[in-house]
Amino acid sequence: MNKPMRRVAVFCGLLILALLLRVNYVQFIQAGELQNDEHNRRVAIERYAHPRGDIIVDGEPITGSIETDGTDYRWKRTYSDGEMWAPVTGYASQAFGSNQLESIYDGILTGDDDRLFFSRTIDMLTGKERKGGSVVTTLNADAQRAAFEGLGDRRGSVAAIDPRTGAILALASTPSYDPSDFAGMGNSDAEAWASLQAEADPEEPMKNGALRETYPPGSTFKLVTAAAALEHGLLDDVDQDTDYEVPFELPETAGTTVPNQIQNVGCEEGSITVGLQWSCNNVFLGISADLGNEKMIETAESFGFNEYHDTPVRSATSSYPEDNAPQNAQAGIGQASNRATPLQVAMVAAAIANDGKLMEPYMVEQLRAPNLNVVEQHQPTELSRPLSPENAQALQEAMEYTVEEGTAEPAKISGVRVGGKTGTAQHGVDNQESPYAWFVSYAMTDDGSPVAVAVVVEDPSGSREDISGGRLAAPIAKSVMEAVLGS
Repeated sequence: MNKPMRRVAVFCGLLILALLLRVNYVQFIQAGELQNDEHNRRVAIERYAHPRGDIIVDGEPITGSIETDGTDYRWKRTYSDGEMWAPVTGYASQAFGSNQLESIYDGILTGDDDRLFFSRTIDMLTGKERKGGSVVTTLNADAQRAAFEGLGDRRGSVAAIDPRTGAILALASTPSYDPSDFAGMGNSDAEAWASLQAEADPEEPMKNGALRETYPPGSTFKLVTAAAALEHGLLDDVDQDTDYEVPFELPETAGTTVPNQIQNVGCEEGSITVGLQWSCNNVFLGISADLGNEKMIETAESFGFNEYHDTPVRSATSSYPEDNAPQNAQAGIGQASNRATPLQVAMVAAAIANDGKLMEPYMVEQLRAPNLNVVEQHQPTELSRPLSPENAQALQEAMEYTVEEGTAEPAKISGVRVGGKTGTAQHGVDNQESPYAWFVSYAMTDDGSPVAVAVVVEDPSGSREDISGGRLAAPIAKSVMEAVLGS
């Protein structure tokens, strides 16, 4: 072979080698990236080429799939009581993707998860139509309905958990949306999607308020401040008198005072029990001021503040910030820069009800293959010990007395031990906006507490005098607890 031909042969050989290397790079290294690329329609077409697996509540599916007339997408997602369950399921849309459980467990629900390889192989060999697996949740259908219907037309959120395990029992948020409205590819789906975006609807119905919205927790945070006083030894017990005057003068200020909402009920130098019973600001302002910012942060973080929680849907981070003395005092009554999600507030009550043990919140019990074999089983996990059993039981007595003889009386359930705390959280410039109405509670049985619940209601149409946690939020919490106790 002459020299020019040899050069051409070598060059062609190098081109073939480069082509082989490129093909192998694409097939074995870039495969995952290309498969997950948002512009790869083949993935979406395959996702909807067969029925999607279901999300399960109380043994029944709350999702489904229907066959369509489309040329590319054969199956479309459907939802039962879509508005009620949207904060749990999220959405799966042919046009707009997916979120929440529908996104997190997409591999299980489509059948693409590696753990379903054996099931896929059996279906292929036997000629069965491919099906997705199922996601079994911890949700309680009766509790969810009580929460959703209790909120009604008002903007608000509810989170309920089992203090013994951390299992989420209810997760409601209003206003809500029906994921079925934009599950397909049609013009009506696009219109429904556009109408739900923040630019078109400032109420943000697609925002999961129970997990993703933070509010000033108001007087519900006084439970954390009470726990801090006991755990750090500032007070020996819940009935020990304090020396905090009414109105309370904020530290390091020139006479700036904070009054109490309820007058002449014994708040002057009141104990924790009296302070919770009548929501005495002076008691908890004084405790937070005396403990200081570092100790208050320490206690708040032991209850789960200043970190997010994967349920597996990730919550917003509730925050108890580093702050100066007057701001820290006000944060001790759930104001200033203190912010919490409804889930976080429910976690506070759950830890107290569970004798000081805080369990990690979760909403998925099992992942199942199409043949119902369990491919993943959740195990309850302890998150922290915010307070000792003795201090937790002392706070239980104070919370239950608040229901029997104080501001939390609307949550009373005949024959059941119920502990509760109201909250009315001020917000806006100079607190000019309508307050948020809070209520947090637990119910206790002989087997421990099966439910702790937090409710927040926004009612901008109501007068400030009519907005209170006991009036607006407590009846919802009561109905959720009754639903759990009766199920």
